Amino acid sequence: MSAAAAGRVGRFYTAARRHPWVLGKVADWKIPLGPYTPAQIALAVGGGFLLVKTIQWWSWMFPLPIVAWVLAIWAVRRPKIRGRAPMQAALGWVLLGWQPRGGRIGGRAARDRAPHPLLGGFTIEDAPAPGGPAAQAAPSCAVQRRPGRTPYSDRSPSPRRTQPVAPPLAVGPVSGVQQLLALAQQGGA
Repeated sequence: MSAAAAGRVGRFYTAARRHPWVLGKVADWKIPLGPYTPAQIALAVGGGFLLVKTIQWWSWMFPLPIVAWVLAIWAVRRPKIRGRAPMQAALGWVLLGWQPRGGRIGGRAARDRAPHPLLGGFTIEDAPAPGGPAAQAAPSCAVQRRPGRTPYSDRSPSPRRTQPVAPPLAVGPVSGVQQLLALAQQGGA
């Protein structure tokens, strides 16, 4: 045997993880008909309490409810809900319902930002006529926001009124659209 092969050792401890958590087993001793899982103990205690409280309803069919209770305790000895024990599955559902709707980001509840109005302005200008400077000083409109107001301070239900602003005198077409409009008017189209 070489020194490299002697140095490698692998150990696996998965057998302990395969066994479910049970109550009633200490060393080689176990309680009669046990050991019992937490689901079995919960069903035994809860079902026994329910049977004692409702004995007036089922006393006429004496052995049947007790036999059904014992069979239910036996049936939940190793139940799985999508590969998980019932207590873990129930805890998972409770924690899922407890989470915020949008989930969590960095440990805090994820929330959408509050909506706010998107405000802006626009300008409508007439295309300059092919004539002289008098034609270029054609009337135009501009819509502006009222000075001194922020988007959040205007919460009145009435619609906003815009104030026309006197346009500066344009020397010639400024944008590409205005240049195309001027060319189209000159061409007679």
